[in-house]
Amino acid sequence: MLAIDLTGKRALVTGGTGELGREICRTLWDAGAEVAFTYFSQADAAERLAQELDAAAFRADVRLADEVNAVARELGRVDIVVANAVVQYDWKPILDQPIEDFDSQYQSCVLQLVHLAKAFAPGMREAGGGRFVAINTECAIVAGAGMGAYASAKRGLDGIVRVLAKELGPDGITVNQVAPGWIESEKYRKDGSDAHREYREKVPMKRTGSEEDIANAVAFLASDLAGFVTGAFLPVCGGNAMVSI
Repeated sequence: MLAIDLTGKRALVTGGTGELGREICRTLWDAGAEVAFTYFSQADAAERLAQELDAAAFRADVRLADEVNAVARELGRVDIVVANAVVQYDWKPILDQPIEDFDSQYQSCVLQLVHLAKAFAPGMREAGGGRFVAINTECAIVAGAGMGAYASAKRGLDGIVRVLAKELGPDGITVNQVAPGWIESEKYRKDGSDAHREYREKVPMKRTGSEEDIANAVAFLASDLAGFVTGAFLPVCGGNAMVSI
């Protein structure tokens, strides 16, 4: 039976203290990887996760090249990079959305991956290969009302992934995306409300996703099992959004 085995690999996950980031870190660690992660403001959560996984934690703003480069210098060789961090903001109609929110989404989605590629791809080239996995969203397909800043930035991320996949492919480096649907996060589970009911009724699989659903897809794309997969946009949303051909 084939299994995901990341033994001997070093992984960096940005936004590691978020609910999705924590699960990605744990899943990669469970598969045998040595894990490091970045965080921005949740120092206590970072300390707990670092102790749990014996992981290196780096406080960094991934919108800034200097801070990403500082992580790269301290961490050294990395085989797997997961671009998961994103700036949170209040969604509004485009006519009401502050321009600053469009800027922050572009910086945290598109420029984050550019900074990470510049910092870590050269080392992957020297090592003969590597993996980049970016977290996109079904919103890039759905493009619903109120999603303007988020959806446009994530569609920009898709463009960067596709170009990087072509540019880094000759070096054995794959670049892919996982696009979550609405995830039943810990906050909603603790709240006990059925905030996702209307959404869930539209999903072909009639359920919302879990952090594990997303982390498992990331682990697959990070593994040797996905060695011939690059430039992919993988929706993990129960069929709510489907990529056309």
